[in-house]
Amino acid sequence: MLKLIQLMGALLGVLFGFGLGLLVLERLPDAVSQPNKPAFLMAVVAASLLFGYLAIPYVTVYPVRKAVDRLSELGAGDFGLGVSGVLIGLLMGLLAGVPLSGLGGAWGAFLPPVVTVLLAVIMLGAVMFKREALLAGISGLLPGRSRPGSTGEVVVDTSAVIDGRIVDIGRTGFILGRLVVPRFVLDELQRIADSPDGLRRNRGRRGLEMLTALQRDSVTPVQISEAAYPEVGDVDAQLVAYAREHHAAILTNDYNLNRVAELQGIRVLNINELANAVKSVVHPGEDLSVRIIQEGKESGQGVGYLDDGTMIVVEGGGAHMGSDLPVTVTRVLQTVAGRMIFAQPRQE
Repeated sequence: MLKLIQLMGALLGVLFGFGLGLLVLERLPDAVSQPNKPAFLMAVVAASLLFGYLAIPYVTVYPVRKAVDRLSELGAGDFGLGVSGVLIGLLMGLLAGVPLSGLGGAWGAFLPPVVTVLLAVIMLGAVMFKREALLAGISGLLPGRSRPGSTGEVVVDTSAVIDGRIVDIGRTGFILGRLVVPRFVLDELQRIADSPDGLRRNRGRRGLEMLTALQRDSVTPVQISEAAYPEVGDVDAQLVAYAREHHAAILTNDYNLNRVAELQGIRVLNINELANAVKSVVHPGEDLSVRIIQEGKESGQGVGYLDDGTMIVVEGGGAHMGSDLPVTVTRVLQTVAGRMIFAQPRQE
């Protein structure tokens, strides 16, 4: 297909060069001497042929291919906004062309199509520049959407990516809307991964691996945002600025960021709070079976864990180290670090 287009470009180049050469010889008869006119005409035709053969792909095939690739990357909302912007611009151009065509002459024939195309391009650029705000407004008008002004976006914090549990959450599909990873979060992960400190470097590399797994396995769509806030200081402040501007929620496990965002009226999804919320619910008097794996702080105590990681301290369980022990829950204590269960061996 490309060769055929190049041959067509060469043919057009020959026709254009032949016409251009004749025009030059006709308008400037003294520019080329009579014996050299055939050679001049052949040189112009050859140059036009070569130019047409080499340049035609850059005028036709490559721009079309690039446009198709860009369109394939656009979401349905962006594509719809782009088409709407072009149609509005064309309509404005047609309305503006009516008085312009009354000018008559060359201006009356030239200005209407130029103004129409220019307005279409301007409107396309305008709607794509403000597409986030427009999509937020449109989504707020649709039935069944979240609260007014919400875009359904959940912007991801660096700590949540490094934590890794976000990958499992993404696989479940519990997060509605789409996950957004801003470019400045990626940059911070890269800086941590390049740190001379071994511990920080491992954390950064783990975060990049988790992000790759999230993009690959998540049921919820994952989008990389190029939004930047150079006037804002640290990454947490940029996250808050992004969430406030785009009416998005923040997914994090950073307590300080959680409090700052909530004070500014931003919805926060805290992974630690989610983990505590889905832990097993036990009540005093319930019977369990727990494997004692270590000694407790007090003499005679044994410690085991439920499947969700909740610690169980068993009075007198130290004597049953390494074995499964039937126990009865005596009390449940909620601490800052999580839930702790106290129990004693079941009385048969």
